[in-house]
Amino acid sequence: MVRSGEEPRPAGRATDGTGPALRRERFLQGESVEAGVRSSILNSWQRCRSLGLSPDESDLPYRDDFDPGGRIVRAAVPVLDRLQSTFSGSKVNISVADANGTVLLRRFGDPAMARDLPAIQRVPGFVFAEQVAGTNGIGLALAERQLIRVHGAEHFAERAQQSACVALPLRDPLSGRIEGVLCFGYPRGFDRPALAAAIRRAAEVIERRLLGQSSAHERALLRAYLATGAGTGAVGLRGGLAAGAPVGEFHPRDQAILREKAAELISRAQRAAVDVTLPDGRRVTLVSRPMTSASGVQGVAIEALLPGSSAGEAFILPHQADELPGLAALSAPPPARPSLTLPSGRPAARPGPVPAVDGGGKTAGHGETFVADGDQGTAGSGPGPGEVVTVAGGRGAPGEAVPGDGGRSAADDRTGAPFPARGLVMLGEPHVGAYALAARRRLELLSEASARIGTTLDVRRTAEELAETAVPRLADFVTIDLPEAVLRGEEPADPLADLRRTVLYGVREGLPFTPPGKRVDFGPTSPQLRCLNSGEAVLEPDLKAAAGWLAQDPEHTARLLAHVHSLIAVPLLARGVLLGIASFYRAGSSFGDDDCSLAQELATRAALSIDNARRYTHERTMVLALQRRLLPHGLPDQDAVEIAHRYLPAESDVGGDWYDVIPLSGARVGLLVGDVVGHGMLSAATMGRLRTAARSFAELDFPPDEVLVHLDNLVGRLDREDPDGKGAGVIGATCLYAVYDPTSQRCLMARAGHPPPALVHRDGTVSYPDLPAGPPLGLGGLPFDAVEVDLPAGSQLVLYTDGLIEDRNRDVDVVLEQLREALAHPERAPEDTCQAVLDTVAPAHPHDDIALLVARVHALDADRIATWELPADAALVGEVRADAMRRLTEWGLDETAFAAELILSELMTNAIRHGAGPIRVRLLYGHALICEVSDASNTAPHLRRAASTDEGGRGLFLVAQLSQSWGTRYLPEGKVIWAECGLDAA
Repeated sequence: MVRSGEEPRPAGRATDGTGPALRRERFLQGESVEAGVRSSILNSWQRCRSLGLSPDESDLPYRDDFDPGGRIVRAAVPVLDRLQSTFSGSKVNISVADANGTVLLRRFGDPAMARDLPAIQRVPGFVFAEQVAGTNGIGLALAERQLIRVHGAEHFAERAQQSACVALPLRDPLSGRIEGVLCFGYPRGFDRPALAAAIRRAAEVIERRLLGQSSAHERALLRAYLATGAGTGAVGLRGGLAAGAPVGEFHPRDQAILREKAAELISRAQRAAVDVTLPDGRRVTLVSRPMTSASGVQGVAIEALLPGSSAGEAFILPHQADELPGLAALSAPPPARPSLTLPSGRPAARPGPVPAVDGGGKTAGHGETFVADGDQGTAGSGPGPGEVVTVAGGRGAPGEAVPGDGGRSAADDRTGAPFPARGLVMLGEPHVGAYALAARRRLELLSEASARIGTTLDVRRTAEELAETAVPRLADFVTIDLPEAVLRGEEPADPLADLRRTVLYGVREGLPFTPPGKRVDFGPTSPQLRCLNSGEAVLEPDLKAAAGWLAQDPEHTARLLAHVHSLIAVPLLARGVLLGIASFYRAGSSFGDDDCSLAQELATRAALSIDNARRYTHERTMVLALQRRLLPHGLPDQDAVEIAHRYLPAESDVGGDWYDVIPLSGARVGLLVGDVVGHGMLSAATMGRLRTAARSFAELDFPPDEVLVHLDNLVGRLDREDPDGKGAGVIGATCLYAVYDPTSQRCLMARAGHPPPALVHRDGTVSYPDLPAGPPLGLGGLPFDAVEVDLPAGSQLVLYTDGLIEDRNRDVDVVLEQLREALAHPERAPEDTCQAVLDTVAPAHPHDDIALLVARVHALDADRIATWELPADAALVGEVRADAMRRLTEWGLDETAFAAELILSELMTNAIRHGAGPIRVRLLYGHALICEVSDASNTAPHLRRAASTDEGGRGLFLVAQLSQSWGTRYLPEGKVIWAECGLDAA
């Protein structure tokens, strides 16, 4: 191709071995040339090679049966004459071919060309379809169905190497069907950018002339209708009635109903009658009358019979009818029937007989249609097919209509009914009526697609909705292939690398399509790959002639050809990202350009919805990964409770629910569940901050109500960190914190706006402890109350978030009763209890996250607890230490005794020296050995590093070195200093 201001690049074998000629030669030798040839040209070359065409072939098929006076010729002749004058003296030749590639007309800028060119380039009748002539302008324009340039060596045939051309399909403006091709041929050195603009303007004129031929047909049909004496008037079926029309005409809603039914009757091309019931209960009979004009135009007139109208009622044609040429010259009707007067005052026609009736003398019943023979009137003339005409008007106004005598038909005479009012509703040709009906159906399908496609944010379901919308109203079978990355929510790096059959949907099963889930590979000339390369839909009207489709897998495609006939391959392209391919198949009739446009529009809408779902899936995957990363990854080693947990994200989005199990001093354990208001990344991140803070507060051995106070202050600070309101608004959260002590078998709980826990007793009864609700976290300044309850060994404590019980379609009280029934099985293990709750209580499609924590509590055996009380007397330390060592020996912890003895000595000495009596010593033997010393003082010990010259200050340092962990726990009166020793300590 030549850019503006550049000299055209040479092409063909006469070149210096560069450019298109070299690439063509390399292609013919079987080398790869993808990087240097336009995709449309390369696809055409590959199709030519798959068809076995030879570039040296010089002969083309010739047809002597082409129509030299067809509608495309009549429309194009004056345009080609003007083009010949425009290009006078140049080497440009202009040709028009039909939809099969047969040249019908030729014109030459230089008349001498007609003598110098070979016959195939100057004589009409030669076929230039791609499958016989190879890559050329006419054939490629028909194959690609768009403006095409072919320059020099881009032609497949050797004979055309010195030529260039630009070609454009010609479409019928009514049907959208390609009627032919307009082509400019010229020497390769003559290429000019203005030629594309010139051929577009010329094609537009030809297409307008085709539409003008249609208007002539309309006039001919209307003349024929009036001349037969059938036209008694026109029922007002358009928004504007004739001047002076009385009130009582059809409502616009009723007009639309009658027009739609009339278009269906025209498309059937039969004599028929059908009753139409309007929303207000009135019944109107529509009667179709096939007719033929004097020039052979075939059409159908749709009349409306209005039962109940007065016998002498007159009608008028609208003002639009007066504008049709020649109507005023029609002869006046005889006076035996009601007369019809045009708005101009000229008599127009007389009424004809009442349309066909059934054998009983009645018109067909509601919803029934019958077909009968009838006379066809002939009158008028007009070339070419036309479109459906709606003739509108109203009842006669004074001075515009002459009343008639209200004649009757034979059937009416038998029943005694008055002659019904009758008027023309619509007039048109059957095939044009079919186009109008098809256009309406396409609009309805697009409207329906807007509501049906994209109802969820699931990639696979959205693809299924596209297929379900298209079958059977557009296609018989639909396949959708998406890369695996798109299904995961990622952007595909190479869409062809891992295409998977995602959807297979059709009117029946059992066809030899690649099944869902399997990898799909397309050949280089397949329509699917061509649509991916071009980014546009590819239409194959007849798959038996689609060489590229047949060549990709001959065995597989041969089996498919027994079931499918036509194909549209459409890329799923959204926001510049290629997401996959949608393939539409028909088993019977062929797809057309309108179908291709419709498939493209459906695929475009679906691609946007798929991309939305992909992006959502990607974001949800990231949020869910963050959420799961912030939740506990394992259960801590402790003896107080047996734990099972579940986290179930919401279907629509991930929220901020969390749970935690926190080992505490004194063999106790903390159980925590919480819920951050909202969904998405911010909620998940906030959940992580709150869970970390809650764990830190709990490990400081704060009681549950104090932990909630600290969390409440933290949430308030998080809100204040965004003073400009640019964040997601006020953060809200709920929380429930419980601390279970296995030595006392009691549990201390507090909640902040969270649902109460469920307590499963050993006898199977289930209760919901009456805990003060407390305000949600973040309100600030409001107190939280803690409640202590007995929790005997073997009981189960069930903590959950509101996603388990709150659902827009269920009553909370009913759900709590269901939860009670699901938990009333104390013999179940916590894991089984979790699963049973999710199976029976959780909503099928949760709108909120669900966090569930089930804890079966255990008691610490009394034989594993040793306690001593002593006054603040240093002389008693040795005695208590000796008793403790004997108890350790009884427990078989001799290896731990040395470390425990030093720890106890140091802790008791510090309590006597710095605290206040009484002093209490306790040893707990569980998964570790815990040494506790409590006193009545609230002073806190501090670990410090003693200098080499200091006489003291090394006691707590030794405790920290000998124990796994140590700390201080405050009591209502006093404190507890504790240290935990591993059982393998020496």
